[in-house]
Amino acid sequence: MLANARAWLEQDPDEATRTELEGLIEAARSGDDAAIAELHARFDTRLAFGTAGLRGELAAGPNRMNRVLVAQAAAGLAAYLLEKRGAQASVVIGYDGRTNSQIFARDSAELFAGAGVRTILLPRLLPTPVLAFAVRQLGVSAGVMVTASHNPARDNGYKVYLGDEDQGSQIVPPADSEIAAYIARVAGAGPITELPRSDAFELADEALVYAYIVATAAVSDELPGDVGLDVVYTAMHGVGWDTASRVFEAAGLPLPLSVAAQQEPDAAFPTVSFPNPEEPGALDLAMQTAREHRAELILANDPDADRFAVAIPAPEVDGGWRRLSGNELGTLLGWAAAEEEAGTRGAHRTPKVLSASIVSSPALRAIADHFGLGYVDTLTGFKWISRTPDLLFGYEEALGYLVNPETVRDKDGISAATRFLGLALRWKAAGRTVADQLELIAGEIGHYASGQISLRVTDLAERGRIMDRLRSDPPTSLGTDPVTAFDDLAHGDGELPPDNILRIRTAGGSRVMIRPSGTEPKLKMYLDVRGDSAADASARLAALDASVHALL
Repeated sequence: MLANARAWLEQDPDEATRTELEGLIEAARSGDDAAIAELHARFDTRLAFGTAGLRGELAAGPNRMNRVLVAQAAAGLAAYLLEKRGAQASVVIGYDGRTNSQIFARDSAELFAGAGVRTILLPRLLPTPVLAFAVRQLGVSAGVMVTASHNPARDNGYKVYLGDEDQGSQIVPPADSEIAAYIARVAGAGPITELPRSDAFELADEALVYAYIVATAAVSDELPGDVGLDVVYTAMHGVGWDTASRVFEAAGLPLPLSVAAQQEPDAAFPTVSFPNPEEPGALDLAMQTAREHRAELILANDPDADRFAVAIPAPEVDGGWRRLSGNELGTLLGWAAAEEEAGTRGAHRTPKVLSASIVSSPALRAIADHFGLGYVDTLTGFKWISRTPDLLFGYEEALGYLVNPETVRDKDGISAATRFLGLALRWKAAGRTVADQLELIAGEIGHYASGQISLRVTDLAERGRIMDRLRSDPPTSLGTDPVTAFDDLAHGDGELPPDNILRIRTAGGSRVMIRPSGTEPKLKMYLDVRGDSAADASARLAALDASVHALL
């Protein structure tokens, strides 16, 4: 292990991680048990390259995010592209405002160019949806976005998209394992100092960003001219504000009041403990700003602006504001998309389809049925949703929405915010609040309610032990509600490819989905019910929540 650590040290170009690793090696040589354990954690395995690319904590070693690991990943991906595309291989690279994002992007550009791949680097830090747009707009073979999205400040990541027949979607099997094999070969062939580098890469023009702004502004409806809306927006210390504000202006939408303390990119995320709009407390500053300015709506993006959140006034709750769940927001956007499609269906040669991940609310399927549209369930992740044929609208409950599949093939928090702001203005012109619109939809399809239980673990193996226990001893009831179906999707279900997910259905119409998180050390349980009223749905959800907790 110490030999591996010293070999890593010799090729590491980063002074900070070199210094840190030198200290660990010296401490381990002197018998420090904590340093020995830390080195084992970093060097006994590698950070896995999968369908989410790479994501992990910034530190030295193959099981952490750093310049050595990124160089190996870039060289491996370059070899894969050259094998698949030959001399036509090309890539566009983007990066956000996290620690080392720009450095990782620059290293990657030099290594791709050095390998003979045509390489385009985005001109500055930008949201992930701009990179996803660029893959399609530039017609390149692949895209790389350096970001850890909404992960803690100490993390960074490396997200990969494919062009050509993949049309700018994130990688899916078998591409992930094929790329991982190329990366492993690079890592085993020698130090990264021997990899060829070149500064002969292109810098994308600002016209590319402007093209994204124009295309995204088009998702907004024709606006009612005599209605205004007081809105607060937060970029969550990320890169969303500059691009989102330009899109709002291009669409003729009212410019929100930005939360000043969270407007500019800051890799330390100083005002939030966890830069994810889903997390408790993440929208506290936005809500405080909304109260001070008597706003009517809060819009939020996560740090790389691929996710989107909304909060609405709620006098009945402490603080007077309530964040909509990802499913509520998906219901609102899905209903609007389906309603408009139903009104213009004759203009389309092919019927359009709604799609959501299997852990998202059954409400979107009910909307599709209501309007006579097709519906497709997918595995979790936009890498699957974005590949749905004839997609009209897709979402996942983790605040990911795709309202413009012809522009990007990934979740896009900026286009979702633009679309939602236009809808909110339309509803206000009709005399309805966002809450009123939710109630109107529930009156048509029923009152759906969703919940989630996240069991955070320190030992990742604990997730597998819980899944194995449930598989070997499936529950026969959840509380007093008999279980009617227990589906292990490890081998697929006839429509979906295999995935590590358990699905439980009950006689009372409840559904529970259980899966390990793909990006965080959690076991996640998704709870869904349908009630005759909001109160009935709430009571059913509370009972289901208590029953699932009893399983753990």
